[in-house]
Amino acid sequence: MPRFLIDENLPYKFSLWKGEDFVHQYELEDIKSDKEIWGYAKRNQLTIVTKDADFSDRIIFADPPPKVIHIRIGNMRIKEMYQFFEKNWEDIRSHSRNYKLTNVYKDRIEGIE
Repeated sequence: MPRFLIDENLPYKFSLWKGEDFVHQYELEDIKSDKEIWGYAKRNQLTIVTKDADFSDRIIFADPPPKVIHIRIGNMRIKEMYQFFEKNWEDIRSHSRNYKLTNVYKDRIEGIE
């Protein structure tokens, strides 16, 4: 089963992202730079979930691990964002199993091999 590293630019308190399948960057005190996050995710077979385009740019020229889920839904209130993920998380997760990069938009989910 895939495991996920939730980047610091996404809400920490979402109940959807709690449990043994999720590591939050906030919990990794010594890992701050994109390079360190990438290395940690690679060593631990994690999929990076982020709003940061740097990770999706990097995966285009790399082979997994890690995989990347790039959240491209723009700015939303926390409640709206939670509702979006509650409704779409299983589809997002399913896409990420088959693609090295999963782009998530408000109206669609796209996978790139």
